[in-house]
Amino acid sequence: MLIKKETTYKGRQLKWVGAAVLVALYTSNSWAFSIDDVAKQAKSLAKKNYQAPNSNLPSQLRELKYTDYQQIQFKHDKAYWSKLHTPFKLEFYHEGMYFDQAVKINEVTASTVHEIKYDPAYFDFGKVPHNADSLKNIGFAGFKVLYPLNSRKKEDEISSFLGASYFRVIGAGQTYGLSARGLAIDTAVPAGEEFPRFKEFWIERPTANAKQLTIYALLDSPRATGAYRFIIHPGKESTVDVQSRVYLRDNVTKLGIAPLTSMYLFGANQPSPVINYRNELHDSDGLSIHNGNGEWIWRPINNPRRLGVSTYQVENLKGFGLLQRNRDFSHYQDLDDRYDQRPSGWVEPIGDWGKGHIELVEIPTNDETNDNIVAFWSPEKLPEAGKEMKFDYRLHFTRDESALHDNHVAWVQNTMRSTGDVKQSNLVRQPDGSIAFLVDFVGKNLSKMPSDAKIAPEVSIGKNGEIVEQNVRYNPVIKGWRLTLRLRVKDPKQVTEMRAALTSNEKLLTETWSYQLPANE
Repeated sequence: MLIKKETTYKGRQLKWVGAAVLVALYTSNSWAFSIDDVAKQAKSLAKKNYQAPNSNLPSQLRELKYTDYQQIQFKHDKAYWSKLHTPFKLEFYHEGMYFDQAVKINEVTASTVHEIKYDPAYFDFGKVPHNADSLKNIGFAGFKVLYPLNSRKKEDEISSFLGASYFRVIGAGQTYGLSARGLAIDTAVPAGEEFPRFKEFWIERPTANAKQLTIYALLDSPRATGAYRFIIHPGKESTVDVQSRVYLRDNVTKLGIAPLTSMYLFGANQPSPVINYRNELHDSDGLSIHNGNGEWIWRPINNPRRLGVSTYQVENLKGFGLLQRNRDFSHYQDLDDRYDQRPSGWVEPIGDWGKGHIELVEIPTNDETNDNIVAFWSPEKLPEAGKEMKFDYRLHFTRDESALHDNHVAWVQNTMRSTGDVKQSNLVRQPDGSIAFLVDFVGKNLSKMPSDAKIAPEVSIGKNGEIVEQNVRYNPVIKGWRLTLRLRVKDPKQVTEMRAALTSNEKLLTETWSYQLPANE
């Protein structure tokens, strides 16, 4: 029996139906290929011992530095499907550096499936020394998808699948930032993280009027296998419909579903320790969670001095994501990397995922090239080895923060940290050993309230802190309200937990600001 579920997103009614119907809807231009074909392989692999992939990459390419590897570029005139009347094109990544394991890439047509073969003639090697004859038997490291996203006259790179199970997607006017992953295993576990990898892809040949691209992937790792189907919908907000089937080979300590990986170096809530013309430098500035009980939580991200792990228990999760809320270029001042254009990544579960928790991992870094932030959902209980787990979800890559929220719930626009002080009788401000946080709340509901509305803060703090001051005032610049919170930390070597929200007549107006002040050591 097929169970239909209807949801509404941004005013559009979406109908989600059983897996068999979904396959029929989205694979109409393929002869018989579906996620079930990939799932059969994944399930079969899970019953066998793991076989680590071999690499036949010549040492001269394996030992490349990043700047040298960047010289190896796919020739644009060789783009796959370039001779077809289709808006989508494919280009491929060459093996090199730590991308030293080939992935098999297949094309699914209306009548068959065939492998897209590697050819060194596809690539411009720049000044990188190489022997074309020694490269004939290697393969591709990954691929990118091109589509006329911002202009009909130009093909933009909209998606990239490269390395382990990482992939990135952008919408119009966006710049690559955070990454999504197929699966995370034992992230931030002392024994070390395991990185599953997509070992094979199947990509459906698009039609002339195609508005979406369908990609299948087979995942493999020492303790898990998986089958995935990605349907990429490019647009102002690009979305990816994901179907996943996961099978465990062996026990894992922690399984991360729909993981997102990002970078946070410094920002308004944690200024740079050295002078920098950029006041903020990050791909994402916070974790957002929409719990099944209706609660919204906002957790600003830190770059801690030691590994930090935060967990949030959820049931019937409605969504979570790593967001880039600050869109003001003046905060970044970076003309090259345009952090103000990085997309927010939002995971919208399809169906009830049950009980579990959202986990945020913050890894210390002093380099913006390191992805040091990870967020994922983890189930409360894991099945026995070989049993199928199904997780379907939609990924949103957007710069429209308001589209992710209920208009009745305001959200945190800014979290700013400062040295706490008091104003003396001579009007000079004097530091008093406290730490101040200024939190700006905005939203459609708040913008309609008069500036003299009676709005009160609800603040709680962990055992390691003491509240010195708390007040709320209207902020006419943003048509919202600003919470000022000053506290004293009892033990700087310990983390300090804080939570805050705004209410009016005991009615909750905002999401919950949940902050963890890192240990100062």
